[in-house]
Amino acid sequence: MNTIDDIDFSALWRSHMVASGRPPKPASDWDAQAARLVGKSLRSDYADAVIARMDFDGADSLLDVGCGAGTICLNVADRLQRVIGLDYSAGMLAALRANANAAGLSNVDTIERAWDDDWRDVPECDIVVASRASLVVDIGDALARLHAKARQRVYVTHLVGGHFLDPAIQRAIGRRLPALPDYIYLVNVLHAMGVQPKLDYIDAETGPATAPDFETLAQRVDKSARGLSDEERDRLRNWFDAATPAQRAGRPLRWALISWDKKDCL
Repeated sequence: MNTIDDIDFSALWRSHMVASGRPPKPASDWDAQAARLVGKSLRSDYADAVIARMDFDGADSLLDVGCGAGTICLNVADRLQRVIGLDYSAGMLAALRANANAAGLSNVDTIERAWDDDWRDVPECDIVVASRASLVVDIGDALARLHAKARQRVYVTHLVGGHFLDPAIQRAIGRRLPALPDYIYLVNVLHAMGVQPKLDYIDAETGPATAPDFETLAQRVDKSARGLSDEERDRLRNWFDAATPAQRAGRPLRWALISWDKKDCL
């Protein structure tokens, strides 16, 4: 009889990533966005919700994997002796350092590293967080790395539902985009690792439908859909003109917050 223990969820994830047709973003894509994040407030309802659910008791250090410009680590740096931002985008790390300097923070370090690079020199920290950074090629390897670098606790957020583009917009343009792997993969991979994670959900900012005008919306949808045909653009225009403000706003993006304390692991 086959059971859940016979399923290799890491292998299934890898197959799903290929089927989704989403190529990995090169660091240069993030480098190009980094400058606009210098001097910008990194506080958001999403960041506040993640931080409010984190346990800092007994913790002196934090490793923020896929840190970007510092949305999580800079907002908790005043609670800790040392925070480290790890990212494969040199531009984002430069933005993080600039934001740290502007905030007068002297306990912030950065490490330029990708998920599949050598992490042997990455220091262990009391808390490890990977916020919206888990769309990787090999989720089993990624979770094992986070677990290995944490002395106490790990926090990971992952998209729920597999779509960044609101389903209403997908229906409007007449195209169903392939879903990305959902958060449940992470739960099952962790189960196989002997980790019993806690699970919570965070509703955050909405997607492309929050655009202030049609042209901005069309640009965002074109990017998410990796190209719109003229017919799809016309359909989107018709939807936009007929939609109410609430319909244009769309549904919030939901994120699963998956966390575990190493002392509770099997």
